Amino acid sequence: MKKSMFRVLSIVLCFALLFGSAVGTSAANDAEISRVSCVVYGDGATGRGFTWYTADETECSIEISVLGIDVTSTLDVKYDCGEWEGNYMHKAYVTGLAAGTIYSYTITAGTATHSGVFSTDNGDDIVNFIVGGDVQASSLEAFEVGQKVMETAYKFFPVAEFYATLGDYTNDSTNEEWDLYSQAFIGINSVTTHVPITGNHDSNKGWFNSMFALDTSESVQTNNGVNYSFDYGNVHIAVVNTNDMLAISNAQLTWLRNDMNSTDADWKIVLMHKAPYSLGKDIKWPDACYLQEALTEVCDATNVDLVMSGHDHMYVRTKPLNDNKVVEQKDGTTYILGGATGAKRYEFRKFILDNYFSQDILATAVAQANGEYFANGNLDNLDETNKGGIFNTISVVGGALALNTYVVNDETLEIKQIDELTIVKAQGENKITFTGENVQKSNVIDTLASFADFAAYTLGTWVPMFLKTLPDLLKEYIATGTF
Repeated sequence: MKKSMFRVLSIVLCFALLFGSAVGTSAANDAEISRVSCVVYGDGATGRGFTWYTADETECSIEISVLGIDVTSTLDVKYDCGEWEGNYMHKAYVTGLAAGTIYSYTITAGTATHSGVFSTDNGDDIVNFIVGGDVQASSLEAFEVGQKVMETAYKFFPVAEFYATLGDYTNDSTNEEWDLYSQAFIGINSVTTHVPITGNHDSNKGWFNSMFALDTSESVQTNNGVNYSFDYGNVHIAVVNTNDMLAISNAQLTWLRNDMNSTDADWKIVLMHKAPYSLGKDIKWPDACYLQEALTEVCDATNVDLVMSGHDHMYVRTKPLNDNKVVEQKDGTTYILGGATGAKRYEFRKFILDNYFSQDILATAVAQANGEYFANGNLDNLDETNKGGIFNTISVVGGALALNTYVVNDETLEIKQIDELTIVKAQGENKITFTGENVQKSNVIDTLASFADFAAYTLGTWVPMFLKTLPDLLKEYIATGTF
């Protein structure tokens, strides 16, 4: 079946399931199956990882079907089930899926069932997906803000094959908050594939890894988050864990370098939580600043096209950079702070520019906390209509990548475009320069070396930079009460 037919079927099915009543847990059993997710496992064409929770211990059971025919016996399904923080966690790792296929699945827990759907990548050079930023909520009302933004994104961009969240799902990573997240997002998480990224608010010991059935075979560690990678069409995506040694360890930097050098995909994208470039409050601390030096060096050396981050709840895009300098689009990496999908939003900290990074590298930015908007470095252009949650769409068609960014009005759900970017490049130029096993586990030597490198950066680069900006920071604190 041609891809165009799959897309038509996917659109029809997603609308019927996401905005109808054909999917989910029966009303009588809503409380019995929760925290359902379907994530990429290994690669986008053949693997998926499923997670669900129950209040009590039950058998792990999932059935995978195509057009109503059970094909579970033809697949490799491995289960991992056990108690987690007072609830019962279920994971199913499914491999051997057929590329370019629409699957449905049914989870059974006792007398309760939950149904969902996903489609696999067919390997061509057309890839569409959605990226959202921090939800970081504690109440159902706040979670529903993020839910409405993401469902609006799917209605607007129904060809999306998966969506990514740039970390900070909850505020405190507690049972109550994950239950509220599940209640708000279980609809959308049941009809598509999710790409989760660890945020600092998700880093309570083991919580993130317990919530998603990810491929952790190459993860440096899983205690405070997970790093992993996968291919989708002609796009290679690496998910970085910025909770690893305050920001990132030497082991994970080595993993990322090897990972990007082990692919000949036309497009290389990095997704992570903490942002190397921001106008928000968190960029002033050494963990985020360190990424400007350590992570960007790897991106420069491995021809990464795009880096998308969260953490500071606003939208920021740099010009294409190499060695922190503006270069031609084809020669550099574009860094994007993807905005907040949820209700918590930050204001600009104007003293950041030309102190923590040069204003010359800034392309555009939006902050919703006070309705600010500026383009090309103009911080004085205020626009109250920019208040709302943000989502980004990415469309790859052969040698062209189009990024479009939108604000969803909190009250009306009206969509307003706030940014667009197109990158065009020659295909077939990336070559594989690393082969072999890419397992870089943390150990005592790596931990000491990572700490020494971070300390040297902090003392040699960050402290002088912070002291230089301290007077402006204190002035702003006295004027606004914001540190």
